[in-house]
Amino acid sequence: MSDIPRLAAWRRHLVEAHARLRLALEIAQKAASDGADISDASRDLLLYCHGFCVALDGHHRGEDAMPFPALVSQHPESARVVRMLRQDHDMISMLLSRFDVGVKSAESPTTIAQHLEGIAAIMESHFRFEERELEPLLDGLELHAQPGDVLGPM
Repeated sequence: MSDIPRLAAWRRHLVEAHARLRLALEIAQKAASDGADISDASRDLLLYCHGFCVALDGHHRGEDAMPFPALVSQHPESARVVRMLRQDHDMISMLLSRFDVGVKSAESPTTIAQHLEGIAAIMESHFRFEERELEPLLDGLELHAQPGDVLGPM
C-alpha cells in the first residue's frame, strides 16, 4: 500500500486531529487549574501552551493551505463553509496570541483559565461545525499528501 493515505481516510484523519487537540487543551487547562503558585503555573503553561498553540495553529495553517483549496476546487458549493472556517481560524489565532501574552506576562491563574475557557468554547464550536459540514465531502476528497502535513502531526 502507498504511503499516501487512501482518499476516504481524510474524514478519519480530521476527527483524530481534533481529538488530539482537545486532549492538548485539557492538559493546558489542568496545568492552569493545578497552579496555585503563579510562577509554577506559568512555567508549566509556557510548556503546554507552546505545544498546544503550535499544534492548533499548525493544524489550521495546514487546512488553509491544502484541503480547503482542494475542497473549494472539487466542491464549489463548499466555498461559503470554507470562508466561515477560515474566519474562525483567524479568531482562534487572535485568542491564542492573547493567551500566549497572558502566560508570558504571568497573568493571574483566574485570567489564564478564562483565556483557556474562551479558546475551548470557540475551538469546540469550530470543530463541530467543521466536522458536520465537511465530513460528507472529505470521503471523496482527492488530496495526495501526508496527513501530518495537512492536519498536523499524527
